[in-house]
Amino acid sequence: MRKVKSARKLGRTASHRKATLANLSTQLLLHKRIETTEAKAKETRKYVEKIITKARKGTVHAQRIIFRSIRDKAAVRELFEDIVGRVGDRNGGYTRIIKLAPRYGDAAKMAVIELVDYAEMPAETPKAAKTDRSRRVRGSKKAQAGAAE
Repeated sequence: MRKVKSARKLGRTASHRKATLANLSTQLLLHKRIETTEAKAKETRKYVEKIITKARKGTVHAQRIIFRSIRDKAAVRELFEDIVGRVGDRNGGYTRIIKLAPRYGDAAKMAVIELVDYAEMPAETPKAAKTDRSRRVRGSKKAQAGAAE
């Protein structure tokens, strides 16, 4: 029986996908909240949850295993010192995905992925999609010229 590594290929080769997920995970551990596409957020959730579960052991061996995928010392230090302390008794479900409006340029489904135990931090308001035509038209040169007449 063949084991499927990733359900989403994200339009990348295996090495590029691995690097993308490692970078997204590093940024999530450092900033506690990132905005990305919905597909990347769902794949990052799988990646980060496994890393946090390994980190809960707190051993040197766990640090070495995690450092293979996350090559940022600051992120690994943050994970072991701060994040594991907050999720010590939680049995999984360390992240939350909040869906946002589609991206303006290509209408990609956007989402915010954040660490659950940092929800009490003041949340940044996500950028709203620029779908309100009246706001865009009001600031245009053509609208200003029409108002001047």
